[in-house]
Amino acid sequence: MAPIVSVQKLTKTYGNGFEALKGVDLDIEEGEILALLGPNGAGKTTLISIICGIVNPSSGSVLVGGHDVVKDFRQTRSLIGLVPQELTTDQFETVWNTVSFSRGVYGKKPDPALIESVLKDLSLWSKKDNMIRELSGGMKRRVLIAKALSHEPKILFLDEPTAGVDVNLRREMWQVVEKLRANGVTIILTTHYIEEAEEIADRVGVINGGQLLLIEKKTALMKKLGRKQLRLELSEPLTALPASLSAYDLTLSQDGMALLHDYQSEDGQGSVVPLLAALAQENIHFRDLSTRQSSLEDIFVALVGDKA
Repeated sequence: MAPIVSVQKLTKTYGNGFEALKGVDLDIEEGEILALLGPNGAGKTTLISIICGIVNPSSGSVLVGGHDVVKDFRQTRSLIGLVPQELTTDQFETVWNTVSFSRGVYGKKPDPALIESVLKDLSLWSKKDNMIRELSGGMKRRVLIAKALSHEPKILFLDEPTAGVDVNLRREMWQVVEKLRANGVTIILTTHYIEEAEEIADRVGVINGGQLLLIEKKTALMKKLGRKQLRLELSEPLTALPASLSAYDLTLSQDGMALLHDYQSEDGQGSVVPLLAALAQENIHFRDLSTRQSSLEDIFVALVGDKA
């Protein structure tokens, strides 16, 4: 099945000469949750803006549902819902009216039952008659999501949707995202909260300096690039590592009371058993051991750091 979004050799150079995107290729499958990670200025928002038809590309092509975003912009925009970073809302309009109006902008017939369902899913029903200016920042962000969903898009872009939102509200919004995916909506998420990607994404893309460094299934990424660390708490302090242990990736703590051993997750425990045997031969005893799995944040920092 063809991807619902297909980006080929996409570039964007602004008038001042800044290259925001440098030959990006990206296919997004229908029904998936894709998280785009990258530092400020990496090109995330520019990429989303081009796909959504807000910004024109310098070169390359973007197809949404098989339609070109430049030539067939009416068809592509009807398939897309966008939740921007900025809290741009009609401050003196009610929640109900502003969400209903957004549906009409796309030429959709009024559907009060749908608007009610969207507001209830986003815990906005009790605020439906409130003016936007009366809402908290988190509630205003929910209104933006409701507006984006009002015309029943097949693709939803969430550009930093939980920026400035407290932890509880963030988790509630993750649940909304999961429900949307269950209803067949394809979701593309940009975020600074890497735990967000770790929690809900199917695939993760890392973008930096206008280039897509990688895009991979989250589980495969964690397995391939993730590392584990074994920490051994020693019974007696060491002043230096014996030469016989030089074959192992070992670090001695500053106080000499712990050994740290890094190994690839995909290697399993392959290097640990011989290490323990080598320690026993050297009469080095430990009183406790623990392991730590690298997180998606560790992988992201390593990738961006390598390309910085």
